[in-house]
Amino acid sequence: SEQASICGLTNTESADSITTAPVADWVIVGTMAAPEDPEVGPGEVAGDGFRTCYARTATGALFAAANIWAMGSDAQLAPQITDLLTVPGAGRDAALNAQAGASTTGLSAQIAGFKILSYTGSTATVDIAFRLNTGDLISFPQKLEWSDGDWKVLLADDGSPALRPSNLQSLGGYIPWAGVG
Repeated sequence: SEQASICGLTNTESADSITTAPVADWVIVGTMAAPEDPEVGPGEVAGDGFRTCYARTATGALFAAANIWAMGSDAQLAPQITDLLTVPGAGRDAALNAQAGASTTGLSAQIAGFKILSYTGSTATVDIAFRLNTGDLISFPQKLEWSDGDWKVLLADDGSPALRPSNLQSLGGYIPWAGVG
């Protein structure tokens, strides 16, 4: 079916089962540590390092979001995200049109924790807390949708992120999770 994993990952779940930080191998992608696991994803890494294919589980959605953020820190990979890892529709079209002028900031960040705000098996909202190189913590929730056999980012119709970042005072309420100390 069109909903089957594009790379044959078999784990699926219709409800969030995460209770502790998932075990992961962490690799640097661009400037950010990104998680990977054989059963969770990424199941495919292209020759240029572009990472796709995540399990249809809450952990898969989390790994997808984390890897997409990390690829966004890589000038070579970032432009492909909108093309390959956003849900088709008005938001994707707007983002592709706007992307010509997009630039990445010099802000460096690492994943510090997460919480799954919602998960149904076909949609997920994953809130990742980042520690910036300034020491500040920010929360950036991301909406994902299972689309053509993988988790993809759901953008607002104007092409912007569906949800906005906010500053955090602490990791209270988040599950600590980090690949870099």
